[in-house]
Amino acid sequence: MNTLLAPLRELGEYEGITEALDKKGGKVSVSGCVDSQKLHMVFGTDRDYDVKLIVTYSDIKAKELLEDCRLYCRESYFYPAKDLIFYQADVHGNQLVKERIAVQRRLLEGNPVTIVTTFAALMAHQIPLSVLEDNIVCIGRDSVIEERALARRLVAMGYEKNYQVEAPGQFSIRGGIVDVFDLTSGNPVRIELWGDEVESIRTVDVLSQRSIEENMTQVSIYPAAELILSQSVLDRGFHRIEKDCKAQAKLFRDQTKPEEAHRLETAVADLREQVTQFQNLVNLDSFIHYFYEDTMSFTDLLRNRRCCVYLDEPLRIEEHARAVELEFRESMTNRAEKGYILPGQMDVLYSVQETMAKLEDERLLALSTMEFKGFGIRFADRFSVNARNISSYNNSFAELVKDLNHYKKQGYRVLVLSASATRAKRLATDLMDEGLTAFYSEDPDRVLQPGEIMTYHGAVLKGFEYPLLKFVVISETDIFGKQQRKKRKKTYEGQKIQNFSDLKVGDYVVHENHGLGVYKGIEKVEVDKVVKDYIKIEYRDGGNLYVLATGLDVIQKYASADAAKKPKLNKLGTQEWVKTKSKVKTAVNEIAKDLVELYAVRQQKQGFVFSKDTVWQQEFEEMFPFEETGDQLLAIEATKSDMESPRIMDRLICGDVGYGKTEIAIRAAFKAVQDGKQVAFLVPTTILAQQHYNTFLQRMKDFPVRVEMMSRFRTAGEIKKTIEGLKKGLVDIVIGTHRLLSADVVYKDLGLLVIDEEQRFGVRHKEKIKQIKDDVDVLTLTATPIPRTLHMSLVGIRDMSVLEEAPGERQPIQTYVMEYNEEMVREAIVRELSRQGQVYYVYNRVSNIEDVTSQVAHLVPEANVAYAHGQMKEHELEKIMFQFINGEIDVLVATTIIETGLDISNVNTMIIHDSDAMGLSQLYQLRGRVGRSNRTSYAFLMYKKDKMLKEIAEKRLQAIREFTDLGSGFKIAMKDLEIRGAGNLLGERQHGHMEAVGYDLYCKMLNEAVKTLKGMKKVEDDFGTYVDMDVDAFIPPEYIVNEVQKLEIYKRIASLENEAECDDMRKELKDRFGTVPKSVENLIQISVIRVMAHRRYVTEIKGKTGQITFFMEPYAPVHVERLPELMAKYRGVLEFSAKGTPNFVLKYKKYGLIEKEAEQMMAYTSQVLADFEALYDASGTSQ
Repeated sequence: MNTLLAPLRELGEYEGITEALDKKGGKVSVSGCVDSQKLHMVFGTDRDYDVKLIVTYSDIKAKELLEDCRLYCRESYFYPAKDLIFYQADVHGNQLVKERIAVQRRLLEGNPVTIVTTFAALMAHQIPLSVLEDNIVCIGRDSVIEERALARRLVAMGYEKNYQVEAPGQFSIRGGIVDVFDLTSGNPVRIELWGDEVESIRTVDVLSQRSIEENMTQVSIYPAAELILSQSVLDRGFHRIEKDCKAQAKLFRDQTKPEEAHRLETAVADLREQVTQFQNLVNLDSFIHYFYEDTMSFTDLLRNRRCCVYLDEPLRIEEHARAVELEFRESMTNRAEKGYILPGQMDVLYSVQETMAKLEDERLLALSTMEFKGFGIRFADRFSVNARNISSYNNSFAELVKDLNHYKKQGYRVLVLSASATRAKRLATDLMDEGLTAFYSEDPDRVLQPGEIMTYHGAVLKGFEYPLLKFVVISETDIFGKQQRKKRKKTYEGQKIQNFSDLKVGDYVVHENHGLGVYKGIEKVEVDKVVKDYIKIEYRDGGNLYVLATGLDVIQKYASADAAKKPKLNKLGTQEWVKTKSKVKTAVNEIAKDLVELYAVRQQKQGFVFSKDTVWQQEFEEMFPFEETGDQLLAIEATKSDMESPRIMDRLICGDVGYGKTEIAIRAAFKAVQDGKQVAFLVPTTILAQQHYNTFLQRMKDFPVRVEMMSRFRTAGEIKKTIEGLKKGLVDIVIGTHRLLSADVVYKDLGLLVIDEEQRFGVRHKEKIKQIKDDVDVLTLTATPIPRTLHMSLVGIRDMSVLEEAPGERQPIQTYVMEYNEEMVREAIVRELSRQGQVYYVYNRVSNIEDVTSQVAHLVPEANVAYAHGQMKEHELEKIMFQFINGEIDVLVATTIIETGLDISNVNTMIIHDSDAMGLSQLYQLRGRVGRSNRTSYAFLMYKKDKMLKEIAEKRLQAIREFTDLGSGFKIAMKDLEIRGAGNLLGERQHGHMEAVGYDLYCKMLNEAVKTLKGMKKVEDDFGTYVDMDVDAFIPPEYIVNEVQKLEIYKRIASLENEAECDDMRKELKDRFGTVPKSVENLIQISVIRVMAHRRYVTEIKGKTGQITFFMEPYAPVHVERLPELMAKYRGVLEFSAKGTPNFVLKYKKYGLIEKEAEQMMAYTSQVLADFEALYDASGTSQ
């Protein structure tokens, strides 16, 4: 990076700084430094230090510095601090551990590295280095591995065993194949054994579970937890814990505090049980001193390395560190006094003094803006440099050119950095057009000459200049404002398999021809020495149906909006299912007809054609303070082109709360107003009206647009004025509740109607809306996700935009699951208030919500606590919500009414009381209420402490644990919400029909009905093909042990379409489970035969040794005149009969050997099916 760093060497102080630093333990302080220039100093004074440790005072600052580091050093990492206060949770996200271990790994591997961290991260105790080093598993091509021993070792290292690896920190072992997903790597590795020798090592793709890169020679697996406990260490530690507990309890009892003593004893007993019974080592971090006597701090990892530590603003670091220490000490002392923790748990932090002492031995370079005094470490050498920030150009290119001309005259060297190479090139050409001699270079070592202007690909947050060196760095953000990097869009793949991978024994399933039953597992059935796998479904009154595992595509998992309600099972052999199906079919046809007609009408009507974007529109959009997500930009594009086309817009925008739906509406509204049209924005509640009103005012304040609101927060006089204004056309945008629909509201020229959360308006209101809607462009916003399946069938009927990408600034939510404990509640609230935030406390019982409120108020007397629930009078509720939005209330104790769409970015902590009593989708929506800003937010799921049956408690925790960002809980929640969304979209009546046949089948039927009406459907879609041959076709239990996986593979084999897909399947099976057995190979063959038969209009193939029967679809478009030709080809062995169901029978000589029989039968079947092709037109066969 000579281009950037060379000028620094001309600095008068440069020699002094580098020499003083180079001494062992050199301490240098440099003042006069500014933002991004600090890192210029860091890397400019670098004398080949192996490890550069940059310490700063807050997480947000650390993230910014990390971005800047990337310009100079690709190997830059962030080392986050442990979250010590909430260590007691049962479940943590493993994001922090992952980042921490990744850094420790780099250090242990001995590579040069740059680490950005906060002082708090240096204060925590960590396990000794030797233990870390002993727990790295290295496996090479010639290693010998004993599976059980490896499994035990991985569990001790914090890995979790699963039937297949889905997330970092998991491993799976099945029949000679070991998969391990190391926390610190992007993909799992698959180790294939031959006996107990390693045969191959390769990486695996998590989504498809297939190998990616073959032939790695060796792999190192690092621990997945920061506390590594072997059995002996555990026993020793517990011995100490129990001893300490006894002593402390005795002390409490001597001070007549029996309650505290009891609390401590039960806590320790519980912990012991957790660890011994469930092997749950999650919350032992705070007991580190009981397990390891000598611990170390992060700085000890740097002992024998050539290292330099950089302090960013030492005084702020110290202030932040002392605050952390104080908070920790206070909370720990408090807890110890009340018997929540043992005294030994209090020292998991080194004090600020101790940590500073540890830094005394290192080289230190302190960088600060101002000269400072009174820091805990003495700096022998002090220097000051002259540097300053570049002032921002706010998109004014002319200003930039003016400045550059000035710099050029003065003989400055100018470097302009841009985050993308193409933009850097474009900048150079743009500057040349302005008559400046600028050039683009990719050579990072080109030394700049005075008066040169060079553009280069790289990014810093803020530009800086050294006036004395005549050297300037200008970043793109100085010129154009903050730009964020665009993310790649994820594509969605493979929905089909997933719905099945969660099928468990006892789930309800729908068979398309027999109705609703209960799934009972896979059973092997042997008939005439032929073994097959059947799926067993139990119906009402004990009827059982066995379905061949190859015919899985007629079965779906039953899903309905009300998961708690048990559906009624059908009875085999009766007409009830047929009736139900036909009822639903009629209903579906009706709705399809409505939809298709509606579409035709919309196509014919002409709407107002809005003009293209103006300069104002661009200016308005650039003032949006956030970065638009990809989905948002697409939705905005689509909405605008709808407005600009002659067709009437009817667009639906679905997206989670806070994903930026409102901004789309705001831009559309602004566009409409520019063409002199009025805009009505209809919302379901007064509060939302107020929120949107504030947002609109805020966004439009620099433009001549008049925004008014109509709701109960307005006086009658104000409303009258607004109505007058609307009639005369003086009001441009009106936002309001259903008051907008009253008869007295008349618009002069309404051009756009925006409806927020349409599903929450009543039927009467919807009729009114329809009347207004007739020839006005409509934009509807909703937070209930619309299912993709329905989305497909409605495409072109309603235009939809789906926002699925979370806004970039959002921090993931730290979720903790823990037993209810007052101390923790107090901590969480105090901690949030200390960063000036607000708290939601969710309590779902209205009867005693007041008591809970006063309890909370008692716990945290300094907070202003209020409560809200759905049974309050509406304006009382509104008043409270209004105060909460304005920040007058600190803690809001509320029932789940908060899940309905309020967007308050200042609420970043949520405590959910009795979380186990709520459904997953409810929890998911509630959790979406926090984490609206760029601060880390917390969700605490509390459950009651009670000694329940172990098993039930386990299951319940498991469900909640899956729900924290660790597992597939989201999938369930999303499904739940989707079904609700579908109900809303199609209306109440359809909802009943959806319940009757289950959601998946309903979607399938709707899809077909729409296709038929649009004339896109063929005969062949209407019949199924069934293949039953005497061939061993099943997956042996020792090949795939896990039921869920086995089902998934069956389902996928059943959906194979052609030879290429079959080859792919074989490769995957070999890769994931080892060599493919014959019976599985047969299964794949039969699947292909089924597809072929379907294309030739064959409904069923029955294969017995020596004879194969083909039953045909009676309406098949067969050229009867070609039949004799076919029969002649098979003289005497093929018979045709047109009685009943038309069929062909092929007879052949038996072979005598069972294995060969099967092959022969399949070969003949394929041959005949191939010859059937002659009976149809070229277009007659559907492929």
